[in-house]
Amino acid sequence: MAIHPTAIVDRNAVLGRNVRVGPYSIIGGSVTIGDGTQVESHVVIEGATSIGKGNRIFPFVTLGTPPQDVGYMGEDTRLIIGDDNIIRECSTMHRASTKEEWETRVGSRNYFMAYSHVAHDCRVGDSVILANSVNLAGHAKVGDFASIGGLSALHQFVRIGAYAFIGGMTAVDRDVPPFMLAAGNRAKLYGPNRKGLSRQGFAVEDVDGLKAAYRIIWRESKTFEEGILRVRNELRPSKLIELLLAFFENSKRGIIR
Repeated sequence: MAIHPTAIVDRNAVLGRNVRVGPYSIIGGSVTIGDGTQVESHVVIEGATSIGKGNRIFPFVTLGTPPQDVGYMGEDTRLIIGDDNIIRECSTMHRASTKEEWETRVGSRNYFMAYSHVAHDCRVGDSVILANSVNLAGHAKVGDFASIGGLSALHQFVRIGAYAFIGGMTAVDRDVPPFMLAAGNRAKLYGPNRKGLSRQGFAVEDVDGLKAAYRIIWRESKTFEEGILRVRNELRPSKLIELLLAFFENSKRGIIR
């Protein structure tokens, strides 16, 4: 463990093996940091924040500060971050409010580019990419392997499905289903993220099935209910199609068109 002499680390903080803390960083007393995590200079980590192993946290990142929620009254809510994340300069992640499970949760192997923001009560999965200045409002959920382009913003409670791709400077005010590509202000759907799915090794026939499901649900049917029924009756079942249809069941914001 290497702590720079100018860093301030509370004696109650729990730091694992081979943790490095750079110049002028501040680590609070309720913070836990796992083995091999590197905290660069001028980082602030406070509150009940748990960080896993092998993360790299770049200068001027702030983690675990209170939620930007007018109803928050100082409760002991948490921020939980997994393993092997890269969190670039000036990014922020807030602890939760008390409106859901009292936890903001970030998975593992994610890449948070500079100035990205994860608000209170968010859920970010694994292997997600948030490009520069992406803002997730409170309670937003981002599925595994999703990518969000720079300067994009998610409304509160919006869900981004697994493997979805959001183009740059996109305002997302409704849920984006898994495997799909969306862009614009306001966001519009443009079909399956074919290139991204190909890079991830999905079979051509499965991607073609998603394209057929997209055509039926979003282009040929008057309602989502009609489209979902047609997909179940007309297309060969597949795991990807089942995941797509299941996404419709728990939407608070509605599904993007």
